[in-house]
Amino acid sequence: MLVTTKGRYAMRLMSYIAEFPGRNVALREVAENEGLSVKYLEQLAHDMVQAGLLKSVRGHGGGYTLARDASEIKAGDVLRATEGTTVPVACAALEEDGPGCPREQTCSTIEFWSGLDKVIEEYVDGKTLASLASKKTIEL
Repeated sequence: MLVTTKGRYAMRLMSYIAEFPGRNVALREVAENEGLSVKYLEQLAHDMVQAGLLKSVRGHGGGYTLARDASEIKAGDVLRATEGTTVPVACAALEEDGPGCPREQTCSTIEFWSGLDKVIEEYVDGKTLASLASKKTIEL
């Protein structure tokens, strides 16, 4: 699985917000502290709101806050919201809702790719935003 810049930056955005439970965090603050563009963060935040991972609060004192507790949001949730999938290769046999692969019964590599997919899923779903945020120290 190749994680794009979008996925990497979304992880940074979500990890940063997880550092401040119950507080509305402005994207400008995230941009300044993470060295990211506000414009790009706006796109990512939109994706996270659509995925039900962030809540947007408008007005004075507004910003973004986690939609659920940081211990309930997995790294895999964030990656799937931005990347679409965590599958390591383009393989019809690994697609959940796909038509399947006509070579699935005779493919000599399907077991390998399926095993790698399982390891990736277990890893990204075994890390929560709470665990990521707790390893970070922020000086504001």
